Amino acid sequence: LYWLNILAVRDTPADVIVREHWQRFGRNVYSRHDYEGIETALADRLIDGLRARLPQLPGSLGNQLRIAAADDFSYTDPVDGSRSERQGIRIMLEDGSRVVFRLSGTGTEGATLRVYLERFVADASRHEVPTQEALAPLIGLAEAVAQISTITGRTAPDVIS
Repeated sequence: LYWLNILAVRDTPADVIVREHWQRFGRNVYSRHDYEGIETALADRLIDGLRARLPQLPGSLGNQLRIAAADDFSYTDPVDGSRSERQGIRIMLEDGSRVVFRLSGTGTEGATLRVYLERFVADASRHEVPTQEALAPLIGLAEAVAQISTITGRTAPDVIS
């Protein structure tokens, strides 16, 4: 409802308002790459390999991006206090970018590797760069760190959203 109010009061198209926002605050670029139907043993090997390398990742450099921290995300529910472990491997970079690797068993066969990518773009001259191009260094880092093509044989995701 808040967006509808802004649109009504400003009488300005949404895309113009969004670009004005980017000019003032920068742009956050997001994408998810899904590798579907991976043999379960290979998917487990990929994630287990990432888990094993977590202590060595901080400080390392990949695709001109320096890894600041890496962990196996867990969540504690503030209502009931229950804890959910192994919710995804997070790679946090010095520039604030993030990559999250998570296995999903919701497919009809095998496992789905979901790779979540997020990057902040402050440079206004790069705000109109297509999402996948803006994320290219992060995509390359994700591939290198997780060894997706080496382990799974996949050279590209099945779904990009």
